[in-house]
Amino acid sequence: MSQPTRPDPAIRVVMMPRDTNPMGTIFGGLILSYIDQAGAVEVRRHTDQQVATVAMHEVKFLAPVFVGDLVSFYTEVLRTGNTSITILVTVDAWRGKPPHETVRVTQAEVVYVAIAAPGQPVPIARNPN
Repeated sequence: MSQPTRPDPAIRVVMMPRDTNPMGTIFGGLILSYIDQAGAVEVRRHTDQQVATVAMHEVKFLAPVFVGDLVSFYTEVLRTGNTSITILVTVDAWRGKPPHETVRVTQAEVVYVAIAAPGQPVPIARNPN
């Protein structure tokens, strides 16, 4: 029986020793940074405008990430408003050491707003598809 196919991740990163916190696991702030970047990659698929991150809703870390884990950041558009786009970013870690399982690390809704040069919200100009 074949496995259901999953979309390609917006970002995929191998965690390195330099990314650890004092407990020896990957620093949560690094994961938050990649969540923001992955969401911005998804936004770029929908508009070429400059955007700013305005909110990241409730991030709960469900499992630690370790050195050598391959971390994938999957994205999907939840809502598109007049000036904003909300992206769901789901984070999974494939364990680099046996038994090589994949675990859900976290997920977050990230809100981006299209902005003009002085930082004022502007309507989103969607890319033609």
